[in-house]
Amino acid sequence: MFSVTVREHMMIAHSLRGEVFGPAQQLHGATYVVDATFRRSELDSDGIVVDIGAAGTALRAVLSDLTYRNLDDDPSLAGVNTTTEVLAKLVADRLAGRIHAGELGEGARHLSAIMVTLRESHVAWASYERTP
Repeated sequence: MFSVTVREHMMIAHSLRGEVFGPAQQLHGATYVVDATFRRSELDSDGIVVDIGAAGTALRAVLSDLTYRNLDDDPSLAGVNTTTEVLAKLVADRLAGRIHAGELGEGARHLSAIMVTLRESHVAWASYERTP
């Protein structure tokens, strides 16, 4: 299996519901390092997994809709507990939408998986993997 990973970051504000979150139930900020990994079993005719420039552009575009925002105020996230795991899935799903829209090129239609990892710190992160 071949893979290509692009990295960006995002800064958000949010609060989490549930006793398990302790002080994070209050409004707080988070800065995530975001890795998007694209996988396929065979390289395309150009010898690549995906156009790395297009992948980076797509990740930046997806994150620009979230960064510097209070996610508690986002109508599309109403009622959603925006945990790191949930946000990893959200980013992966939005990247998949861009693949289907052709934004990562025709070769991206043959990807076998996308994995998005959000790193909260050097000791804690969460990932979500899906088919495109």
